[in-house]
Amino acid sequence: MAGIALALLAGAVVVTNVGGLRQRFFGAPGPGTIRSLAVLPFENLSRDPEQEYFADGMTEALITNLSKIDTLRVVSRTSAMHYKRTNKTLPEIAKELNVDAIVEGSVMRSGTRVRITAQLLQARTDRHVWADTYDRDLVDVLRLQSEVAQAVAQQVRIQLTPEQQARLRSAPVVNPSAYEAYLKGSFNRPVGTQVAIKQAQSYFEEAVREDPRFALAYVGLADCYLDLGAYRWMPPQDAYRHGSEAIHKALELDGTLGQAHSTLGYLNWQYTWDWQAAEREFRHSIDLNPNYVEGRISLVWYLAWSGRSDEALAELQKVRSLDPAYPFTSFHESGVYYHQRDYKSLVEASQRSVVASPNSWSGHYYLAVGYEGLGQPEQAVPEYQRAVDLSQRDSDTMAGLAHAYAAMGKSAEAEKILSELQRQSKVTYVSPYMIAVIYSGLGQNDKAFEFLEKAYQAKSPDIAYFLRADLRLDTLRPDPRFHDLLRRVGFPQ
Repeated sequence: MAGIALALLAGAVVVTNVGGLRQRFFGAPGPGTIRSLAVLPFENLSRDPEQEYFADGMTEALITNLSKIDTLRVVSRTSAMHYKRTNKTLPEIAKELNVDAIVEGSVMRSGTRVRITAQLLQARTDRHVWADTYDRDLVDVLRLQSEVAQAVAQQVRIQLTPEQQARLRSAPVVNPSAYEAYLKGSFNRPVGTQVAIKQAQSYFEEAVREDPRFALAYVGLADCYLDLGAYRWMPPQDAYRHGSEAIHKALELDGTLGQAHSTLGYLNWQYTWDWQAAEREFRHSIDLNPNYVEGRISLVWYLAWSGRSDEALAELQKVRSLDPAYPFTSFHESGVYYHQRDYKSLVEASQRSVVASPNSWSGHYYLAVGYEGLGQPEQAVPEYQRAVDLSQRDSDTMAGLAHAYAAMGKSAEAEKILSELQRQSKVTYVSPYMIAVIYSGLGQNDKAFEFLEKAYQAKSPDIAYFLRADLRLDTLRPDPRFHDLLRRVGFPQ
């Protein structure tokens, strides 16, 4: 007992080989042909709801580590979290996710000590293959996560390349306060509201103050700035400057982070307009982390935007194969059809997206675009209005609603929205691109080009993303000024 106590104090791992006992007494089978698995949300044994972020963080970290193994298909965090507190049986979950095995476990946090219990089960039979308990100090939590991932890989008999072994083993020591702040940031950011993203930003800032060499915290910080820029809650050049500083610092500290390269790809695409560098970073992100669904989704959108819709749909099919239960594939399919200007297919995909996520404003927005593209603005208006309400009056949804009103001949309603955005622009940032869109719908082309030029000068990501496919600018396209703007932006041909 004294030896075990000393080992705990020294930060050594305490391992209880439950799986070995089961095999000796019950003859449990080996993992056989396990080539795909899901990590279900770890149970928070502290029973303190305030510690939920910690258990979710441990789940996400294990998924991320296992996802680096290109010979193992690992279900994304997004899909896995749908099974939190589920009443479904493991065989039912396995069938829905089309996986051979499931990892489940629990987390107990007490002060600076962390105990993780993980077990691997044959998914369709619910039979145990292996289970271990790991007890560590929080300072070694990254190493703990890495060891759990290595143990799972060993149990499913995946042959790791030397490079993959090195990636899994390269887990640095982390400041406990920094890691806790990082987990809180990671827990808040997916909520997606302005308040939640700014709260996540403050946690990531705290993390890098506590540990200036914590690369993942810089990635989280960069993503928050880019979220704020993408949703037009921050001027684009402020978002770019802060986001660029953070992501380059992350890559300086650890160039093997797939999510960091994906973020850099987004910066190159939307802010610096370096199209070749963007695609290179998106693909490098996938090379580093083949199971990183969000990285593949970024590539889908980039390919669709660049006019390569067949490649985009093929990449989206890879996402479906990797993660059959991923809930947003119809939405991302909508993005492909948007850039293709295939409005019939856009309506069909967006209708599926709205059924899957009825309270997500983006599905309603793309459905409205589809209706307007089919020449049905009267059907577009209620969908735009729903998007406006759900997004808490996002300027893109408001500009879409105004444009649809103008298409119906309801200029007064469009001008009312325009006035609201102009008043708002006096106290906070409003994208000049969205004001240009409304002027275009109202037939005021000179004013539309005036605000498009403002967006261009500010290097607004709205210019990079929308300009070529946006139906709201169709009345401007024959104008030589529009062709000049396309030339200056330098879109790939």
